[in-house]
Amino acid sequence: MEHGGRGRPSFLSFSGPGGVLISSDRILLAPCCDKLYTCRLCHDNNEDHQLDRFKVKEVQCINCEKIQHAQQTCEECSTLFGEYYCSICHLFDKDKKQYHCENCGICRIGPKEDFFHCLKCNLCLAMNLQGKHKCIENVSRQNCPICLEDIHTSRVVAHVLPCGHLLHRTCYEEMLKEGYRCPLCMHSALDMTRYWRQLDDEVAQTPMPSEYQNMTVDILCNDCNGRSTVQFHILGMKCNICDSYNTAQAGGCRISLGQQ
Repeated sequence: MEHGGRGRPSFLSFSGPGGVLISSDRILLAPCCDKLYTCRLCHDNNEDHQLDRFKVKEVQCINCEKIQHAQQTCEECSTLFGEYYCSICHLFDKDKKQYHCENCGICRIGPKEDFFHCLKCNLCLAMNLQGKHKCIENVSRQNCPICLEDIHTSRVVAHVLPCGHLLHRTCYEEMLKEGYRCPLCMHSALDMTRYWRQLDDEVAQTPMPSEYQNMTVDILCNDCNGRSTVQFHILGMKCNICDSYNTAQAGGCRISLGQQ
């Protein structure tokens, strides 16, 4: 996996994250420690420091052993180092319709025409979100609130919640197994309209005991941030403003004056 100095590496496969084997026709010369690695991830998993991809200047061809300036094709034997090569990130990869986003500062998986860069969020988003998402300044520079790991440079796709916050797609899917709220602002993380209507039916079919039927409570809605006074019900309190049940009690229960 790791090769000290500039001698010929003894094998072509390298153990990447999760034990996945990665094959390559070139290896990177890490300028920070002068060691050879197939990619920055292998370097970072085996060293006590991180490889700055932008500072990589040289690579070694697996076939002819020549150390040369980082480029897409070997200048000695014409071996293709990668179907895709970025001269800024020094990313070598199979063709996945990648493109380099100058505003993000890194390469993204495309195709490019399917994405746009939101200047406020500072992130490339799918075209179907253009003008239809809530912007939060530099939102991708925050860590995922579930796993607390980086989102901006992660290889895991980011999922944009209706509130504008980001989660790793895998973290989002795990979160939905146990709840439906954004872990940062408690806003509903998906369209709950159908579930709210089901809850309407359950509330209507579950009358409260007589001593609670005239009890009201002040609530705060996590979806519209509105405050309202509603009838207390053990199954949930519905916002009078947006009809959401994603609410929290904002005061003690009380009996309506007209019903005492």
